[in-house]
This record gives sequence, structure tokens and C-alpha cells, in this order.
Amino acid sequence: MTSVARRPGPAAPVRSQVPGVKPQAVRSKAKPGFVLGVIAVGAVIVLALWWQDTTSVHGLGEWLTGAGRILGLLCGYGVVVLVALMARLPPVERGVGTDRLARWHAMGGRYVVSIVVAHGLLIVWGYAVTARTNVVNESGALLTQYPDVLMATVAGFLLLGVGIVSMRAARRRMRYETWYYLHFYTYLAIALAFSHQFADGASFINSLAARFWWSAMYLTVALLVLWYRVAVPWRDYVRHGFRVAGIRDEAPGVVSVYIRGNRLEELAAEPGQFFRWRFLDRSLWWSSHPYSLSAAPGRDMLRITVKDLGDHSRALRALRPGTRVWAEGPFGAFTANSYAPSRGAVLLAGGVGITPLRAMFASLPGRVTLIYRARSWRDIVFREELDAIARARGGRVHYVVGSRAELGTDPLTAPVLLSLVPGLHKQEAYVCGPAGMTESAVSALLAAGVPRRRIHYESFEF
Repeated sequence: MTSVARRPGPAAPVRSQVPGVKPQAVRSKAKPGFVLGVIAVGAVIVLALWWQDTTSVHGLGEWLTGAGRILGLLCGYGVVVLVALMARLPPVERGVGTDRLARWHAMGGRYVVSIVVAHGLLIVWGYAVTARTNVVNESGALLTQYPDVLMATVAGFLLLGVGIVSMRAARRRMRYETWYYLHFYTYLAIALAFSHQFADGASFINSLAARFWWSAMYLTVALLVLWYRVAVPWRDYVRHGFRVAGIRDEAPGVVSVYIRGNRLEELAAEPGQFFRWRFLDRSLWWSSHPYSLSAAPGRDMLRITVKDLGDHSRALRALRPGTRVWAEGPFGAFTANSYAPSRGAVLLAGGVGITPLRAMFASLPGRVTLIYRARSWRDIVFREELDAIARARGGRVHYVVGSRAELGTDPLTAPVLLSLVPGLHKQEAYVCGPAGMTESAVSALLAAGVPRRRIHYESFEF
């Protein structure tokens, strides 16, 4: 196994920054409430667009058609919102957090797919009632006589397909790469449906201003996606020259990858954040995966630690030093920006969820306690490092090891946490691990009196 030329030693407590590097300027952040407010205002404007164009509604057919038109406009707006949420806009990523954005995106996707189906059904039904025919004949007429309806129908089925494969039951049965690339069909669906909106949408046919602003909305989001998902990563690739420096085994099925680069302090990465990594190796170049930093970022070195959970993570062990790396980031709001050292902090890690918390354990000032949950001692990662950090900073590490059956109880209940961390209710809490462990830990923290605003968590799900 290749070893690295230089491995970072135990980190001394610092204020979430690289020692010797000047503090970064305060970066702008969009708060969750502000983002939701902007989305809601946009939805109201969309409804106003329909209202302005509709002078009156008479009869069942027009009511059905009107409802279908409203849903069509909301669908056209909704897909833009879904793309914008995952466009990796830095202020949104830092203020809302990738974990929450992903949940919003998944929930919004379900709404949009439902609206697409309802839009099609209501339009066909409304037109059939107005024409005094049945829905089968009217469906045929719409597909053959109205411009771009066939393309819009294909787009609707593509969105429905993406929605189906995004269901939790379906996701569990497919590889991350398969799920990820199937999502690109969303862009094809948006492109197919766009011309249909102008060709058949009553709100756009006779309004040049409506067509202009609607197009501007789509174009703006498209440019943001291209800038932050293509141009910025390419700029960073050229500027920083990311390369694999070496690989180190940490535990059975767990490896650390050291990545060297130039002027890495310019990235302003913080402990707790992650990058999307694309290793330009023959077998890995086509796939990017999100991995958290497992050590405080340095001037010329970053470290990630990965558990063997699939083909991609398993292949990282075979990476050669010198392999070029395409990195997008840093991402995530799982940082200590709201942390006050006078309060202290408790870090709860589950399994490989230790990776971002190890970096935070080494860098958070004040009184910090780490609780590390694992099924067996073989699954503990960074034990020597964690113990050394605890000694250097005067912190505490509690290893909670064993299954529930072996321990005879749930090891992450409120009474257990209160016994391990005196004054827990006054502290900031950071939780990272599998979804089940995260949910259980958050519930226990709330029961222990920790305010929800002081509980920060990140779970590993796609």
C-alpha cells in the first residue's frame, strides 16, 4: 500500500481555520427562511400571470381547463426551482446546507411530478367537456393537432420516470451512479416542455413581456448551473492542481485519501464541509462522489476518508499517487459558524460519520466532547488520532461500542447522553452518521433539553 510522504499529526485547537492563514472574509449566506420566501413570492407571481390573462371562467370545462393551466404554470416554475436548489450556489449552500437542500429537492420533486400528472389530466378533461367528446378522443386530438403537445407528453413521462427511480424503495436497489445519471433526463424533460409552454400556453401566446421574463428565468438558472457546476470547478482544477498524494488504511474497508494542491487556503474550506470528488483515473473519471474532509484543511493538503460501500469507494484503494483530481466545493453548512466557545460542544458520530466530526474535534475551541458510536471496535476509525487530539486539547472521547442486544439498551438515549456530557442542554450539538442513528440522536438531544436551533446534523443518504 502506498504511503504518503507527509501525514498531518494531531491538530491543536484552532478557530476553524488553518494556522498561520489570515481569516477569510465573511461569506454571504442565504437563510432557509429567505430562500423559501423567494420561492413563495415566485409562485405568487406565477399565479398572477394566470390571473392577468383570465378575464372570466364559465362552465365546468373552463374551470377544469383553468385549473390545468394554473398547474402547468406552476410545473414550469417548479422545475426551475428544483434545478436552482441543486445548482450549488455558494450563498444557498452555506446558508441552507446541502442536506436540507437535498430534502427540499426531493420533496419538491414529488410535488412537481404530481402537478405534471394533474395538469395533463385536467387539461384533457376540460377540453373534452368543452368539445362535448370523451377524454380518449380529446387526447388524440391534443397529441396530433396542437403544437409540441407530443414533446410535452414525452417530457411528462420522463419526469414521472425520474420521480419513480427517486423513491426510497427504488434508490435502495440501484447504484449511486445509476441514480445520479438518470437524473440528467430531467434536463431533457425541461428542454422538451419549454417550447410547449410558449406554443400552447395562453399566458404567453399574446404577451411578449411574459415570454421575455419566463425565458429570462430559465436562462438565468441555466447560466448559474453552467457557472457553478462547470466553469468554477474547471477554474479550481487549473488553479490548484489537485493530485492524489497517497492512500492510507484506517480500518477494515476504510481508507484515507490525501490530496495535494496549491494555495488551498483560497478555497476557504472549513472543518465539517465536503467536496464532490472526481478522480481522473481510467475507471473512476466518469463518476463524482461527495466525501467530507476528515482533517482540518491545510495550505497544500486535504484529506478525505471513505468506507467501502460500493464500486466507487472500493476502487479508491487502488488510486496511484499523482492521479489528477477534479474537485467541486467546498459545500455544506455543517460548520461551526454559529458556535460560541463559551457554551461548549458535543459531537455525536456514527460509523464513518466520524469523518467531518474528526476535523471539527481538532479545530473547535472551548470544551468539546466526542461520542463515537460503532458496532464493534474494528469499526472505530482514527482512534489513535482522536485520543491524541483529546489529550492535546483537554477534550473527552466516549466510545460507545456494541449492538443494542450486546449493550442491553439503546446507547443514545437522553439519560445516557446527560450522564456522559454534564451541562448538555447548554451546549451546541453536531451529529453525523447513518440516517437511523442521526434521527435517534437528534430525538435524544431534544429530550435532553438541547434547543433545536443548536442541533446541527448531516446524514449519509442519496
